[in-house]
Amino acid sequence: VQLQASGGGLVQPGGSLGLSCAGSGFTLDYRAIGWFRRVPGKEREWLSCISSSDTYYSDSVKGRFTISRDNAKNTVYLQMNSLKPEDAAVYYCAADRRYGSQCTAGPDFGIWGQGTLVTVSS
Repeated sequence: VQLQASGGGLVQPGGSLGLSCAGSGFTLDYRAIGWFRRVPGKEREWLSCISSSDTYYSDSVKGRFTISRDNAKNTVYLQMNSLKPEDAAVYYCAADRRYGSQCTAGPDFGIWGQGTLVTVSS
């Protein structure tokens, strides 16, 4: 059971980047999948969650980031647009261990990817 986050890199302010979270050993559909980020010295920040077809966003990324899933590829994506320097962080995806879990029912993110670094700089 594993999650693999990828797609991080260097992008200029105002640019876009797409992150992927691929699952192996278990299916990502029909469970809550979340994206988080952490800046050194700060607490981990929740960004977005997807369960079934419902999506949720923090105020800090709403309107700029889009979460989606491709069940055939067992992958969840985070498309990030209009990136700001303050978006620079290590981004993590996480999955609720429970099949059928929902974002609105207190997801228990027990499976974590290894993180992918996003740098926003000119």
